[in-house]
Amino acid sequence: MTDARASRARYRRILRFALRYMVQAWWYEFLLPRIGLRSLAARGRAARLETIARRFHDLAVSLGGLMIKVGQFMSSRLDVLPPEITKELEGLQDEVPPVDFAAIRALAEAELGVTLERAYASFDPVPLAAASLGQAHRARLGADDAAQAGFTDVVVKVQRPGIEEVVEVDLAALRRVAGWLDRVRIVSEHVDLPVLIEEFASTSRDEIDYLHEAANAERFAESFAGDARVTVPEVAWERTTRRVLTLADVTAVKVNDVAGLREAGIDPSAVASVFASVMFDQLFAHGFFHADPHPGNIFVTPRPGGSGGEGDPAWTLTFVDFGMMGEVPSHLRDSLRRLVIAVASRNGRQLVESIQEVGLLLPSADTTELERAMTALFARFGGMGFAELQKVDPREFRDFAVEFGDLVRALPFQLPENFLLIIRAVSLTSGLCSSLDPAFNIWDAVEPYAARLLRDERGNAAQAIAKEAVSFAGVVARLPGRLDELVTRFESGRVAVDSPRLDLRIRSLEQLARRLISAVLFAALLISGAVLRDDLPVLGTILIVASVPAVLHALFAGFLTRR
Repeated sequence: MTDARASRARYRRILRFALRYMVQAWWYEFLLPRIGLRSLAARGRAARLETIARRFHDLAVSLGGLMIKVGQFMSSRLDVLPPEITKELEGLQDEVPPVDFAAIRALAEAELGVTLERAYASFDPVPLAAASLGQAHRARLGADDAAQAGFTDVVVKVQRPGIEEVVEVDLAALRRVAGWLDRVRIVSEHVDLPVLIEEFASTSRDEIDYLHEAANAERFAESFAGDARVTVPEVAWERTTRRVLTLADVTAVKVNDVAGLREAGIDPSAVASVFASVMFDQLFAHGFFHADPHPGNIFVTPRPGGSGGEGDPAWTLTFVDFGMMGEVPSHLRDSLRRLVIAVASRNGRQLVESIQEVGLLLPSADTTELERAMTALFARFGGMGFAELQKVDPREFRDFAVEFGDLVRALPFQLPENFLLIIRAVSLTSGLCSSLDPAFNIWDAVEPYAARLLRDERGNAAQAIAKEAVSFAGVVARLPGRLDELVTRFESGRVAVDSPRLDLRIRSLEQLARRLISAVLFAALLISGAVLRDDLPVLGTILIVASVPAVLHALFAGFLTRR
């Protein structure tokens, strides 16, 4: 009964937090700008974001569970989220409170079937790390187990007691919040939130199955077999169950410990470059990737005998925690490769085609103006790193948003089902690289990788050229007939010019005109009602009430139209 009451309280607390700040966002980011108070809304935005982040930090630390996961994800988005949010949440990487050792001992012994003293030669009761779903302790294998495993020093990961129930409560709350947001058409047209939540639910349940994680670790190690850049801890299967995982101890310098890296003679910017390359390999070459590469899950391990040359590095990247892994189907992997090549070559048309192939843009979308926007984006901001973009005059971003904002909002973007983990991995990678090297330029990381992709696909070059030749020949063959048809249309006055961007502007002006008429009507009815109310109270009240639909239309017509 007590557990059920605690679950209900947890559920309601999450919903209250979400609802409160959804309403706040609506008020400041939608309502105030629509009534001419945009500057007022913008004035206190930084302070509001900092307050939201601080309160979410307190909520996540207090509740634990999946709330920690959400906060860790946001804290790593240094490249996108404002510093008011990321700085406040970065402590979540290390602030998860530990579980009392007595509870950990009871769960581990129940899973292993023997006491900890019999299962291990030694077991440190002080946790090495406390995570949102489990807790890690250092230990040493007994002589027989060590001989069989091939190593003695281990890290034992034990599931937090009761975490399965906590995960289900958090997922129920996230489903409810997603349901609220899904009723807003501007959200539902671009993201199928219920599907994404179910994908997140599946991933979260996999994370608390340590047999599944152990199998993932071995598969990940096979992907990088022979690659000196990456190491993976081995699994001690004799001491591993669904809720207890025993791995070789590979603890080293934490990847975001810039001072520790420099003390070990390792250049943080070089770590950023290699890390980006390793993540690209996972996504575009292997098709099996680490979807939770936050700083707590990656170490930099010095190799004293390493020469520092290619194939014999002076250090390696050591990945841990393989509970959240993702797969990229071969057809999607091919589309992602073409997208990378398009970005590296600053090819707006190819980028738009790749976006469609990936599934981020519906096939029915009119992409002519989007191609122009991407070309303009590459021309102005292409090649700039995160640090360089921060120095750009904000007015340039604002001008770009004004010119192309309506176009982007009108296009039917969507988020494919299998894209959540890919976005998470890329986001965390970009954020971590930026923290290691503020001057890190993602373009510099993409370009050599794209060049390698082009070399790998060189065998298809002749076929591509042949296709282009056939396509060109077809265009030439059809050209006389199409010119003749065009001349005929001009003569008969049947030529129509289609300008999606102009149409958007005209519709926007039409909406504005209707809302201005509603505003004038509202003022007329309200003032008339107020004046007549003393002498003709019934008529005055009717006029005041009649002004309500007019003001509602003036305020919300644009929002309802977009929906």
